[in-house]
Amino acid sequence: MDKAAHPYAVWWLAFFSFIESSFFPIPPHPLLGLMCLAEPNKAIRFAIIATVASVFGGLFGYAIGYALYEAVGVPLLTAIGLIDSVPAAQCTFNEYGVYAVTIAAATPVPFKLLTITAGALQMDLVPFILASLAGRALIFVTVGTLFQLFGAPIKRIIDQYLGTVTTVFVLLVLGGFFAITQLGGDGNEAGEANSCETAPEMPVT
Repeated sequence: MDKAAHPYAVWWLAFFSFIESSFFPIPPHPLLGLMCLAEPNKAIRFAIIATVASVFGGLFGYAIGYALYEAVGVPLLTAIGLIDSVPAAQCTFNEYGVYAVTIAAATPVPFKLLTITAGALQMDLVPFILASLAGRALIFVTVGTLFQLFGAPIKRIIDQYLGTVTTVFVLLVLGGFFAITQLGGDGNEAGEANSCETAPEMPVT
């Protein structure tokens, strides 16, 4: 909590928000939450910083997919255990288009999977930016607003039940990663085959 109130914490928040959108496997939500708890009156400011940095990170992930998918994107997604979910991500884009980015940006689905895939599929850049901004703002600014309004009571609860809260949060994060890995599982193969019939192929760069 002391570190979260440190002046350099804002830069760390921006840094982790940036890299999480393109290649880092750990989401910035824990740091954002701690910073909001440490200084509830600055919660919305922290949320805006996380949102903007995350969108710029999403653009970096898009660039990886657009220009370096085979050379960098594939090894990167393989290293963080998301390569098997790429076909499902392609199907999601084929079915939902720009809304897929918004959904990924606002949920536990690893955002980097969708940013790299969006670049590889050469999604129009302006809709990608707007969808990323909408999704990231939805999740981060909501968190910031809640802490701005209810920061002190929430802090008292977490101080009292820190172990339980930490365990629940870790389980939620792991659950998000488990959910995305199951998108390409055997149980969905038939459905994916149908929804992917018209999906564009990843370009080889």
